Amino acid sequence: MRLDRDGRRIMQRSAFAWSVKGIDETGYVEGLAAGYGNVDFGGDRILKGAFTESLEGRAGVPMLLFHDMQRPVGKWSEFAESDDGLVVKGKISTKTRDGGEAYELVKDGALAGLSIGYDVATKRMAGKVRELVKLFLHEVSFVSIGMNPKALISGVKEIEDSRNRLAAGDRLTEREWEGLLKESFGLSNAEAERVVRVHNLRSGQGEPDKPEADPMAALWAAMRDAPIIDMTGE
Repeated sequence: MRLDRDGRRIMQRSAFAWSVKGIDETGYVEGLAAGYGNVDFGGDRILKGAFTESLEGRAGVPMLLFHDMQRPVGKWSEFAESDDGLVVKGKISTKTRDGGEAYELVKDGALAGLSIGYDVATKRMAGKVRELVKLFLHEVSFVSIGMNPKALISGVKEIEDSRNRLAAGDRLTEREWEGLLKESFGLSNAEAERVVRVHNLRSGQGEPDKPEADPMAALWAAMRDAPIIDMTGE
């Protein structure tokens, strides 16, 4: 369990967004919430069976927009661990404001991705990769980027471009950082701003004497340490 400086628990999130598989006219939706075996942008690999104990006997898991606890849009009620990952099924509450918005965006393909919020119960290291053996699933959110190959390639290319710029001694603007976080990780405006502030504090606000060896790893560390709190009131 990760804690912030005030001792509050920090919920972790997947660094890949997975895909919505289908939705019908009543709001029932299905998708792949987490993948097994791949290494995400944060250096984590989820192992098959990681969610089994967490989901046993649970009636449902919250369905959110962009990991925002203030924007519930339904409930995930069915779970299956396939070879590819965690398959989830649920129903969007289409008669609510946020639920109706989510339904239209998912139906139109504007929200094509799913991302999880979780706590790590058991982990182990395999070289530089952190293998997640047992996880507690808190929620599954709709986000902008799914596992469409073109979308994934675009996201990876943008991150690689940023890595190369930083390695060359360039600095991204706060807006560029925020845009990268929102597009690549499905963060809300407030969450992206919060992470950038933490990253700036880590780097001392000024120009570094030399570029960080792995700037994206440093940014991911800032994301993990940033409390999931809306500091702007949005």
